[in-house]
This record gives sequence, C-alpha cells and structure tokens, in this order.
Amino acid sequence: MSNNIVTNRKARRDYEVLESFECGIELKGSEVKSLRAARINLDDSFARFEGQEIFLYNAHISHYAQASYLNVDPDRQRKLLLHKRQLQRLSGRMNQKGFTLIPLSMYFNDRGYVKVNLALCKGKKLYDKRDTIRRRETDEQLRRTMKNRRG
Repeated sequence: MSNNIVTNRKARRDYEVLESFECGIELKGSEVKSLRAARINLDDSFARFEGQEIFLYNAHISHYAQASYLNVDPDRQRKLLLHKRQLQRLSGRMNQKGFTLIPLSMYFNDRGYVKVNLALCKGKKLYDKRDTIRRRETDEQLRRTMKNRRG
C-alpha cells in the first residue's frame, strides 16, 4: 500500500496523459521530514532532461522547522531516478514536439521511499478542456436522473 503525499490535480485538467512512470527522487533529510508533514506543492512543476538525467523543477517543498541550518532551498531542482532503458525511451519521445514531463503525484511506497508518478503528457487545447467539462457534467446529470428514478 502506498501512502499518498500530494496529487497534482492541475495536471489532469491541463494535460492529456499518454504514459506514466514510477521514479525515485533524490532528497535531503529535512525535505523527507517536510514530505511526511505533506508540506509540498506540485502545481506548475515539470521535469526536463539535462544531458542523460531528468530533473524536477518548481516543486516547492517547504522548510522543516526543526532542521534549522540544515534546510535547503525549497524550490531547488531535484534529480529523478529512472532506469537507463526508461531514460532512453523517454528521451526519444521528448524529442517529438509538444510533449512534456509532468509529476502527477508523490507518495511513500511500502518500503518508505519517496516515489514520484511522472507522466509523459501533451497539452490540451481550450476546446479539449471544454469537451472534458461537458462530458463530466452530462455524466453527473445522468447519474442524478438514474438515482432519482430508483428512489
């Protein structure tokens, strides 16, 4: 059972998820303590290749109060850990236009390690977002009418 820390709700609204990967993340001790207190914000965060490695940007992990001078910059870039074959596959896909790496969620796995659910996404157009909203509303109305008929 994984213990979910945070979910990036903006990601599923603004992007079409094509494929997702579980990857590790390189953290300092005080950052892990902050994550246990769920003091993280994944909104507007993304991942990018630098050479043969992937780094996570704009993930804000707040300072841990008891760490004093051992705290690090809350907005620093953090290295994501993937297998070599996954990195090669992702780099091939990222060379195509319009693809972005977005973290969908962050959680503790069964062994207590922090994992990031990283997704290969393509940005939605405005009409795609409207279509999603329209579909959600019609499904909701259908559920309501079915509930009222049973009652």
